[in-house]
Parts: sequence; structure tokens; C-alpha cells
Amino acid sequence: MFSKSRDDMKKPMNNPNPNPRSGASPTPSIVGPDVQIEGNVKTVGELQLDGSIKGDLVCGSLVMGESGKVDGTIAAETVTVRGSVKGEIRAKSVRLEKSAVVEGDVYHESLSVEAGAKLTGRFAHTSGKPGSAPQQTAETPSFVEAKKNAAETDAKKTAAG
Repeated sequence: MFSKSRDDMKKPMNNPNPNPRSGASPTPSIVGPDVQIEGNVKTVGELQLDGSIKGDLVCGSLVMGESGKVDGTIAAETVTVRGSVKGEIRAKSVRLEKSAVVEGDVYHESLSVEAGAKLTGRFAHTSGKPGSAPQQTAETPSFVEAKKNAAETDAKKTAAG
């Protein structure tokens, strides 16, 4: 009733997409509110973060819920923050919603900040790949140079003292 001929058994199966991840958008990853990660996290796809990460995060897209926390650098194409970040954010598009608390600099091409979002740091418009260091060009924000020069001066004082 359900039998196949021997010739049918020898033919390869016609599976148009043998690897569901090749060429398709990766499945979004979810880190729940009860999850705590210590270490760097990297994914090419979207990450929904409601837990906490103590380490650097590199992803295609980040959507951070109100309970989400990152203690490290974030590099992504797009970042939406509703939780808290202690570290730099580097992305083409950054959205800080009203519940966001960010302690660190934000490097962006496109920026949206809702009333109520808190930032202890600076915004800097950049152009280039997310996660890359700011280029030393005429577009380099003055605070990047000032921060570098201040660090060198402090190091010289410490060495001399």
C-alpha cells in the first residue's frame, strides 16, 4: 500500500533546501530573563535579550527587553534598548526607548531616543561597519581624540609620579 519501487528508493530526495539556514535568515535567538551569561556572545542573526550578558555581544540585530542587561560592548546592525547597558554600543541604527539606561558611548549612523531614556556617555555619529573602531578622520568626534589624549597624559603622570 505504501511501498516504493527499488528504483524510487535509489533516487535522491528532492529537497530544495537541505540546510534550512543556508541563504535564509537565521532563526532569532532568545535569552530569557532567568538566563545569565558570562562570556562573549556572537550570532549573525537577531537576538532577543531579556536576561543578562557579562561580556561583549556581536549580533546582526539586538532587541533588549526591560529586564535585559549587558556589561560589555555591543556591536550590531540595529540595536533597540529597553534595559541597561554598561559599555559601548556600535551600530548602524540605535533606538533607546524610555526605559533604557546606558552607561557608555553610543556610535551610530541613525539614532532615536525616547523621552525618559538615560545616558551617561556620549553620542557620536559615524559611518562604517558596526563594531569597527572610529576612524581617525575629519569626521572623528573631538571627544574621541580628547579621551585618547587624556588617557596618555594620565599614563605619563602615573609613570612620572
